Amino acid sequence: MIKAAVDAWGTVDILINNAGITRDGLLMRMKTPQWQEAAAKIMMKKKKGRIINIASVVGLVGNVGQANYSAVKAGVIGLNEDCCKRVCWQKHQFNAVAPGFIASDMTAKLREDIEKKILETIPLGEGMANQKKLQGLVEFLALDPAASYITGQVINSRVSTNS
Repeated sequence: MIKAAVDAWGTVDILINNAGITRDGLLMRMKTPQWQEAAAKIMMKKKKGRIINIASVVGLVGNVGQANYSAVKAGVIGLNEDCCKRVCWQKHQFNAVAPGFIASDMTAKLREDIEKKILETIPLGEGMANQKKLQGLVEFLALDPAASYITGQVINSRVSTNS
């Protein structure tokens, strides 16, 4: 995917990261096979770029029965912090968005009684958020000049009073 973007546009300026890797090493010393042509490496050569990591509120506070998911999303938050501390001096921005419950394929599999309990905790009474509701926040971090001084943040967009 990264190669296709570079072939089409010549470079990568912004990455919305909704995935992770498990190979240890310093970000700037990772070899191409470790990153599989990672956008971060391209941005490091340019000495600028914006990366928005998609985490989850459960990466901050956990959730009963979701130890594995919570651990992965906590790892994304840790990656965000590590990257910011290591390369922000090069005008890179690393931020994370930690949404609460979002209507998705994953939440569609919830039992009806669990979904009902979740819906009762959402303070605005609008039901679960959807991807479009978070799109504006991610767009702001990725594109808006007003976000040019925001880095190293985990923006918690909880939609639940219990999350």
